[in-house]
Amino acid sequence: MSADSPVHIVWFVRDLRLCDHAPLTEALHQAQQSGGAVLPLYIVDPARTQAEDYAARYWHFVWPCLQELRHRLEQRGAPLVVRQGPAVDVLKALQERFPQMTLWRHYETETADVRARDARVQAWCRAAGVPLHERFHRGAFPGLKSRDDWSGRWDQRMTQSLIPSPGQIPAVADVAPGRLPTVEELPLRDEGFDPDEMQAPGEGAAHRCLQDFLHHRAAQYRASISSPARAFTNCSRLSPHLTWGTLSLKTVLHMLRERQQALKAQPSGGDWQRALQAFESRLHWNGHFIQKLDDAPRIQHESYIPAFDAARAGAAPDAHLEAWRTGQTGYPMVDASIRAFRATGYLNFRMRAMITSFASYDLWLDWRDFAPIMARWMLDYEPGIHYPQVQMQSGTTGINTMRIYNPTKQVTDHDPDGTFIRRWVPELRPLPTGYLAEPWKTPPLVQEEVGCHIGQVYPLPIVEHLPAVRKARERLTAIRKEPRVQAAAARVLKQHGSRR
Repeated sequence: MSADSPVHIVWFVRDLRLCDHAPLTEALHQAQQSGGAVLPLYIVDPARTQAEDYAARYWHFVWPCLQELRHRLEQRGAPLVVRQGPAVDVLKALQERFPQMTLWRHYETETADVRARDARVQAWCRAAGVPLHERFHRGAFPGLKSRDDWSGRWDQRMTQSLIPSPGQIPAVADVAPGRLPTVEELPLRDEGFDPDEMQAPGEGAAHRCLQDFLHHRAAQYRASISSPARAFTNCSRLSPHLTWGTLSLKTVLHMLRERQQALKAQPSGGDWQRALQAFESRLHWNGHFIQKLDDAPRIQHESYIPAFDAARAGAAPDAHLEAWRTGQTGYPMVDASIRAFRATGYLNFRMRAMITSFASYDLWLDWRDFAPIMARWMLDYEPGIHYPQVQMQSGTTGINTMRIYNPTKQVTDHDPDGTFIRRWVPELRPLPTGYLAEPWKTPPLVQEEVGCHIGQVYPLPIVEHLPAVRKARERLTAIRKEPRVQAAAARVLKQHGSRR
């Protein structure tokens, strides 16, 4: 291949797979048509790895995904090329060697630092005359003028035919593949993650996880979705694979509907159908929330209605944030959920909502202070879901009911035998089950008998729940009643509200 031959760079970002990968397939087609070659590329970019919401656990998951991707590409003749540094610098170096370069990638709804990075890449491509082709694989539609037809657009995109994995790929000769830096070699934040608790990474594991859910675990999905203990095994556990693109949302929907069709012929298919229908609604919900951040990137750092920003700013002591971050609030379900989240990278939706509610209402913390911390706990961190959800659970959207969770009631409702609490708050294991929801009410004689002294081995409640949330509700209700806020809420509903 001569220096003037066309080279199609496929930039893998959060799409670490070969199946249903439009940029790779289209780049391969163009290369075959023009006699050119394909260069698969991954960039370890400090614009992302050094951001406040990036954590070491991501690289624990991404690194083996990239190793598997590299192996699969090598089998097809074109190994994954890895480069470390600012994206524009990496692309400039490639263009100096391959003047007839074309760049392909998937579009992603991202945080401010990554959007700025992508804007720099787009500007450089225009200035350098490098064609840039972006394709879409998630549920967001950039530049959407109205939510009225969003659902129809989503259905149209997600029901398109799946793109099979490519065959042989014409590769660029004499390009050093580069090495993948280890997690120890990158300056990443560590939030107490235990790699041994991490679910299996990679495209192969993603497909196995999907099939196992659709054919086995989904039977218990609806009964387990709110249980922090049972959700670990009976929920889909596909979210990290969707976040990092080892599985496309379209693939999940296609496989789901194939399974639903097969169940129609089975006498016991009704219960399965209801479970899978509940799961399918979450797939729509995924895109619905990502669209919110795409439409209004400011909500990463600013409340939907800015009048709420001043309400909590600087109001809570730093000790409250630290107690919440480390799972030392004195409320067992809150602390167990936080510790599990930190260690495993996973927590079911209800408990994520509860710890957000506790931070926002009980502790009166500003969501902008704890949202990046939560992001670093999530192995499945999807910015377009995370920031709208944090705001919804913090009462700053102006259009959603304030959702305040009672942390003691959550124990009796979703961990009545104390399995989850005893797993993640070992200090409380000796306590009789009846006292796990409110350990501070354990009689002193019982504490002495079992050797579990509340206030010593485990903290007393950092705040009193009912008075704290009552005060928070009153403050936010007063703001919501202001005419300017009500007018802003109407605009939020028009731009972001669900069209059911």
